[in-house]
Amino acid sequence: MRASFNLGIVLFSVLAFLGSSHADLVMNFYAKSCPKAEEIVLDFVKQHIPNAPSLAAPLIRMHFHDCFVRGCDASVLLNFTTASGNQTEKAAIPNLTLRGFDFIDRVKSLVEAECPGIVSCADIIALVARDSIVTTGGPSWRVPTGRRDGLISNATEALNNIPAPTSNFSTLQTDFANKGLDLKDLVLLSGAHTIGIAHCPAFSNRLYNFTGVGDEDPALDSEYAANLKARKCTTAGDNTTIVEMDPGSFRTFDLSYYKLLLERRGLFQSDAALTTSSTTKAYVTQLLEGTLQDFYAEFALAMEKMGRVEVKTGSVGEIRKHCAAVNS
Repeated sequence: MRASFNLGIVLFSVLAFLGSSHADLVMNFYAKSCPKAEEIVLDFVKQHIPNAPSLAAPLIRMHFHDCFVRGCDASVLLNFTTASGNQTEKAAIPNLTLRGFDFIDRVKSLVEAECPGIVSCADIIALVARDSIVTTGGPSWRVPTGRRDGLISNATEALNNIPAPTSNFSTLQTDFANKGLDLKDLVLLSGAHTIGIAHCPAFSNRLYNFTGVGDEDPALDSEYAANLKARKCTTAGDNTTIVEMDPGSFRTFDLSYYKLLLERRGLFQSDAALTTSSTTKAYVTQLLEGTLQDFYAEFALAMEKMGRVEVKTGSVGEIRKHCAAVNS
């Protein structure tokens, strides 16, 4: 009995530890310490995003990339090299096309002026991502706060943890499961591809060299592939041309991305992978059979769940003075 009782204590302690990082995130975490924090963030977003709506997609992508490496701890914001000379996440291939770092820095400076050393860069990323999407007419979601900023940023970890556009279903399933996210989350979070653009190297292998013998991905609609070759990515080495993720609707957060998937017109291999599993394809079909508001509600839950991945709270990490560098 004593052994069983002790085992129960150990299991309870482990579960309590695993849940603690989630429990410490709360709505309006800064209500007393910096009551105007979220208002400052929202006001800045409302002032600037309408003039640069295309920035909303990179900002939500930044949040996604941040959470998949060491959790949502703003490690993606640290400068290209550390004091020891190691390259940070910014230098990793998946992050070379990220935009919006200056935007985050400007928000941080405003919040610091109001409440020095109180609001984390990690929370600012999460709030900015949500507010930017809402400002451009997309869904809203809860953003509980209380994250702290990480002290470590490593380019290799970013390359190994951020799901690649060339990923197949098995790899995506593993990448998401490693972060406590399931297949439904995979489908819903991929729905953010309904806005924004992509650079040709992220998918040109599907057009010119899918299996290494100069062939085209047979899973890609041939007419769509021909259009991409003729009008967009003219050569396999095109590093400058950009393509709409959701042609004809890339500024609107809607369900058309999922319609394109079923028409074999998902741009990335990772998009097309969602139709290779009966489970994820069924989720796609369910979303299309529902309403836009149904999608928004489900997307909101997935975003809040992602925003809790491996967060640092309490006394772990720090509150950076400047988002691009750890405190000295």
